[in-house]
Amino acid sequence: MSYLGPEFDPPQPRRPRRGPLTVALAALVPGALLGWVVYEAVGGGSGDGGVRTASAAPASGASAAPSPSDRSASPTASATDDGKRPSGGSASGTLKGKVVVIDPGHNPGNFQHTAEINRKVDIGTNRKECDTTGTSTNDGYTEARFTLDVAHRLRTLLEKQGATVKLTHDGDGPAWGPCVDQRARTGNDAHADAAISIHADGSAQGNRGFHVILPGSVHTGAADTRRIVGPSHDLGVRIAGNYLRDTGEPPSNYLGDGTGLVTRTDLGGLNLSTVPKVFIECGNMRDSKDAALLTSGAWRQKAAQGISEGIVSFLRGS
Repeated sequence: MSYLGPEFDPPQPRRPRRGPLTVALAALVPGALLGWVVYEAVGGGSGDGGVRTASAAPASGASAAPSPSDRSASPTASATDDGKRPSGGSASGTLKGKVVVIDPGHNPGNFQHTAEINRKVDIGTNRKECDTTGTSTNDGYTEARFTLDVAHRLRTLLEKQGATVKLTHDGDGPAWGPCVDQRARTGNDAHADAAISIHADGSAQGNRGFHVILPGSVHTGAADTRRIVGPSHDLGVRIAGNYLRDTGEPPSNYLGDGTGLVTRTDLGGLNLSTVPKVFIECGNMRDSKDAALLTSGAWRQKAAQGISEGIVSFLRGS
């Protein structure tokens, strides 16, 4: 997914100058928040079962994530590995009775159906294109192929935990799309306990890292996210922390102030959702370092594992 002007929360007004003690305390807060994110994601706070409604955008200037050098997979596997082979499960336990909807971003057939995907659909706040083609690496590995591959791997992991998993589309159909409103409707109709849309970004070289997109509060037209903002934030925090731990991919260095969390109100897949849902941009396909990881089957398995563990943590705590 490429960024064409996402909606961010407006900058906060400058406050009066604080005394030395206040400044010292303020300097400690961002690091503490990032530590809390990782603590929650790895299960430290999953026992209370509560839904968190804190703001999805922690204070700017949060400490950067640990270096991924020790944990990133060597990009040795082929980019053509479709991820359909059985793989190891997540943490022990069962998700029997839980429903997860996975939305692989875009569709490999969208390139042949530009007229269909360019028609506008209502997303509550405005009208947007039904779908887009997505981005690709400089060598031509498309985002649509990447998202389907990770979706297949994630489905395998979650089904091994006992979850019922539905995809918004798969390799055998539909030929294009579906439109963003239908993608949201799939999760709503399934009464999903959690839903995730998988993407990879198309930003500039040098822009690296992942970020999880959280729904902002919207109450306009067909969009009403007020009931899902809190649980979606909880889901996103858990996914971000586990993804960081399992893949070693750092939080985005160009969005989210180093937290790996971004709030948007311009995405139909989030605006129209009535179930807890987030997007994840797994990395930047246009950056050579990220592209080397995104095209590695071994690394994509780690990506699926991190997302799975975040979802499992959320479902066990909800």
